[in-house]
Amino acid sequence: MHTLLLQTGLRQQAIFIPETAVHSGAYQLTPTTGVLVANLAKLGFGVSEPLLHALNHTPPAWQITILETFREVMGVNQNWMPLVKNWEVPTNESFADHMAVAFASVFGGEGARLRCGHIIPPNTFPLERYNGCPFCGTPFETGGIENYQQNSKVRMLHLWTTEKAGAYLADLLRSKTPLDASQTDSLKSLLQALPLPAIQPAMKETLAIVADVLIARDDQAGAGALFTTPTDILRYLWYKHTGFAQLIMPKTILRRRLKNNSGFGIAKTAKSAAAEKVAAITALKLKYSRKEGLMVARWLNNMPLDVATMCEIMHPKRGMWVRFIRALRLAEFSRREGFAHLRTLMDTFYRQDYTVWQGRVNHYQLRYDRDNTLKLLQQRPGLFARSLFANILWFGEEAVIPAFAEVAHKVPARLLLTLQMYAAYYFDPATQRAVKPLGGVNKHISVNKLVLMYEADQLKEMQNAVTVLCVQVMQQRFAAVATNAKTIYIAPALYNIPVPIGDRSEQIQDLPAALMGTRYKVDSDNLLLFLQWGKGLPAQHLDMDLSCFIAYDHQRVDICSYSRLHTTGCSHSGDIRAIPHQVGTAEYIKLDIAELDAAGARYVTFTCNAYSGGALTPNLVVGWMNSQHKMTVSEKTGVAYDPSCVDQMLRITQGLTKGLVFGVLDVAAREIIWLELAFGGQMVQQLDLVNINSLLRKLESKLSIGQLLEAKAAAQQLQIMETPAADEVYTLQWAVNTAAVTQLLIG
Repeated sequence: MHTLLLQTGLRQQAIFIPETAVHSGAYQLTPTTGVLVANLAKLGFGVSEPLLHALNHTPPAWQITILETFREVMGVNQNWMPLVKNWEVPTNESFADHMAVAFASVFGGEGARLRCGHIIPPNTFPLERYNGCPFCGTPFETGGIENYQQNSKVRMLHLWTTEKAGAYLADLLRSKTPLDASQTDSLKSLLQALPLPAIQPAMKETLAIVADVLIARDDQAGAGALFTTPTDILRYLWYKHTGFAQLIMPKTILRRRLKNNSGFGIAKTAKSAAAEKVAAITALKLKYSRKEGLMVARWLNNMPLDVATMCEIMHPKRGMWVRFIRALRLAEFSRREGFAHLRTLMDTFYRQDYTVWQGRVNHYQLRYDRDNTLKLLQQRPGLFARSLFANILWFGEEAVIPAFAEVAHKVPARLLLTLQMYAAYYFDPATQRAVKPLGGVNKHISVNKLVLMYEADQLKEMQNAVTVLCVQVMQQRFAAVATNAKTIYIAPALYNIPVPIGDRSEQIQDLPAALMGTRYKVDSDNLLLFLQWGKGLPAQHLDMDLSCFIAYDHQRVDICSYSRLHTTGCSHSGDIRAIPHQVGTAEYIKLDIAELDAAGARYVTFTCNAYSGGALTPNLVVGWMNSQHKMTVSEKTGVAYDPSCVDQMLRITQGLTKGLVFGVLDVAAREIIWLELAFGGQMVQQLDLVNINSLLRKLESKLSIGQLLEAKAAAQQLQIMETPAADEVYTLQWAVNTAAVTQLLIG
């Protein structure tokens, strides 16, 4: 349990030390503490003074646990050897070399026969430069990290106690925005190690996770008390069955899995393809025991909502509900004594004897009945907010904005800020909008056709009307909060971090988590991308690819990938297509920013792809390294990984992602924009650059934490100080806990 808290604490830039681990009364630095601090420094971590004192009072066994946890997170014991030794120097391999090996391996001939069975003829590949087979990408050797502590910057760690862990758990439960993958994983760890506080989860996805913990503790009634609508129950059941806290439709999951298992070089017979489809369908089939069915029947029967309301809530997911009703035997349980409410619900739901609110809205909207449409929308302010832009275009802002203003005080702050941030983005007729359908990949869509019907000054009025209203409502909420503070300090770095609304990451960040849109400064002319996969798996063919997509002016593009190992400003370490036993393997790309800038490159997009059938393998780690000093590539083995230089590291957990963009380098600004964009590509060539530009435009329109705090200061008449000597202090360390940042979203 404590190991889980260590991993969770690292995401908060801290080391967890339980009170039970503090035994020693030593005042001088013990030898084991000195060794621990030195080893953490090799990994790029420093310790604060309070943490050092706390570590000095812990026994050697706990210190060993800390070090092993950090070494595991940073991948110290994994294989980091690429295919080519000293891969910065080109091997000059050609297509003719590959053809010569293929011919010799099939028909025989002179040359060196490798363990994989391929024959390398003379004067083709320089075998002394390779750690495996240059033809099939099978590694024969493994190697660990050779260089540590090359980075002069140190990630400072702080002390994390049980009390602070409990406070973080409370922040996650109270988070006013949906949790990303890292926060969700932290929440699960904390719920396993700590008692569940008496806090009602603020978000529906969080509620499903908490309910799962209560049911595991045999508290079915407690879990049922959390559910306020039938959708809450459906979300929990789907999360338990698939691991997705969002209600992704079964057909979407099936389509993604089948598409991931098709592509170039993935040979399949009709029989194997059919078997694969059957297996994917079988994995989504529902099967429940009578005990589980009775549990859900009681939850629905005891729900205080009236039957018509419950049916209307169930209607949008009617197909899924029909499957669950059959699998859980709810119709059978409804005939039992004491289940009258459930019996009425089943009867009404199957006869569809209820009215759907959205259907009434559509009815009046299509008939251009403005008054009735707006009256209905005012009944549900959240849905009014989500359709505000479309209704402004349909009915005009002079009618819609006043109607929305009457209920804006009931709209969650995250929706108001979203409207304020994206108003200009939505009403721009030249914009390709970035969207991500639930369970799908990122796409770009054309502007709403109704936008093209308005003049530029009319669109400007719409943007201003939305912005003014949203800002006014947020200022009123801030002003209504009583405070004794007179001054406020806002760290400059907070102006580079977006407010944690939307665009949540689906993969886990084991280092201090960053929000999409965060910008990282590059300290030198060199940048190293890395990809490591296959940890814990037996030796097999498993081809994951690291690539980058280079965009120049005038729509000129270039790539660096397995098919183009060296190009202007980029070098690739070689294409590995098989993994060794248990320890995984690695690929690298080195970027020379000065050379890219001189050649006129504007953006470099970092991607990883699953060339093999299926999605990106779980536990695949991808990221980049950055240092003021030159990062060494081993001439002997080609290993370039140094944990002290890692800026960002992402661990794949989502099982539907085929291709993933994990960052964009702005060459001129020498900044890396952290983003996560899933696309359905087996190779980097299938990446749509318009998608990248659309998402970058969307991220640029987001409000920063610093700007939100400025609005708070203005509303509460706080003086902004240039030093932390203020009544309210907001630092970069405070912003690491993004769940706490969401508490600024009042209402």
